[in-house]
Amino acid sequence: MPSILDRYFLRELGQTVGATVVVLLAIFAGTSFASVLRQVANGSFPASVMFQVLGLNMLDGLSTLLMLAGFLGLLLGLGRMWRESEMHVLAAAGMGPAGILRPVAVLAVVLMLVVGVVSMWLGPWASRTADRLIAAANRSVIAAGLDAGRFTELPGKGGIIFVDSLSRDGSVLGKTFIATERANSDGSPVVKLITAKHGRLYQESGGDGRFVALFDGWQYEIPLGADNWRQMRYVRNDASLSNIQNDDSDEDPAHSLTLGELWRADSADARAEFAWRTVAPAMMAVLVMLALPLARQNPREPRFGRLLLAVLSFYFYYLLLALCRGQLMKGRWHHATPMWLVSLVVFAIALWMFYRQYAPRRPETRR
Repeated sequence: MPSILDRYFLRELGQTVGATVVVLLAIFAGTSFASVLRQVANGSFPASVMFQVLGLNMLDGLSTLLMLAGFLGLLLGLGRMWRESEMHVLAAAGMGPAGILRPVAVLAVVLMLVVGVVSMWLGPWASRTADRLIAAANRSVIAAGLDAGRFTELPGKGGIIFVDSLSRDGSVLGKTFIATERANSDGSPVVKLITAKHGRLYQESGGDGRFVALFDGWQYEIPLGADNWRQMRYVRNDASLSNIQNDDSDEDPAHSLTLGELWRADSADARAEFAWRTVAPAMMAVLVMLALPLARQNPREPRFGRLLLAVLSFYFYYLLLALCRGQLMKGRWHHATPMWLVSLVVFAIALWMFYRQYAPRRPETRR
């Protein structure tokens, strides 16, 4: 049965951590929304699945956000108690380091479990689901925003399309009209108009090109400012829609694999991804331990002085682990032992700093 002080610590620290998670989620949502908008503008996927992809991307990045939120939340919550002299009063009443470690350990276990679930299963699942959602959307003109009976702009400035009817899955088109504009070799603009009695949408085997197979229609090429128009009747005409513009800057194929697939894979990327996922709960424990000594403040200290030092410590620790992961991805290391050693050293330093704050001080001897 937790004591009154344990419940008080858990309530105060839990509320602070929760508020920090909400604030960081709002910031992360803004940056993720900008990234998703850029991908939609580039034609990577249609705007109709934009918010689903945004939610899945936020879920994928939740493990790092939770680690930072838990670290900052503990710093802010404990820092307020130190500034308002609550910790001094509790220490004078006989509460030692064990009285602080009990509620903080409970909160740390909860955060470690959540971070572990997100990093090992939920985040990769969100990444795989987003990839499948984008692939399905790129195969369907309905998901691309096409609706029967109105003109629709194709993604990636691919032109204008109009159909009078659509099948349920969006792959079979009725009477179709497509207008596109391109430039000749001399730079002069040419408008291309295509009409068809019916059509069918398909995607090339590589997955990067989208086409409409049009049947029984006419094609017109009209150079603007000239009178040399071209007219052609066809039985079948395959018109290219906008190609899928893949954004490979942040793409990591190993990130979408399950833990079992990473364990069986024999590549440097898979080993690095497996090491990063398994070390994530330990990172949370190290950050919780590091927050305890860094949160101690005197009432006259600058309010955000220790916070700046703590944030720098977080990024230094995170950077060391990222460097270790980079060595694994390059194939120079073949196991995650350096990452665990770094975490163990930082945890030992934080533990020593914490108990040093509560160590009995030797009385000064006057000469």
